[in-house]
Amino acid sequence: QEQLVESGGGLVQAGGSLRLSCAASGRTFSEYAMGWFRQPPGKEREFVAAITRSGARSGYADSVKGRFTISRDNAKNTGYLQMTSLKPEDTAVYYCAADRRTADYSVRYSLYDYWGQGTQVTVSS
Repeated sequence: QEQLVESGGGLVQAGGSLRLSCAASGRTFSEYAMGWFRQPPGKEREFVAAITRSGARSGYADSVKGRFTISRDNAKNTGYLQMTSLKPEDTAVYYCAADRRTADYSVRYSLYDYWGQGTQVTVSS
């Protein structure tokens, strides 16, 4: 069982930056692909970014490409989402998730096995 805890959310002005962290409690973090998803107010959860187990490959939603960077440090059992040039439409609860089955990474939230509790990101205009 993998437990994930997000941190780093908060209130930021448009154009600002935040770095989210996802700390995993288990000892097998490197065996999971990792993803970040978000749920804007009144909307469904959507894919943001994902990264393979080794960190060699990553993928992004078009809406965040070029502004967000996903990374991981398997030695620290921690994943990250660096967010820059934030926009009001980035406002959402952000979740990290771990996928133990996919060999690469997945953009489908239904394929992820473990989820964090979420962290709120609010971008003011």
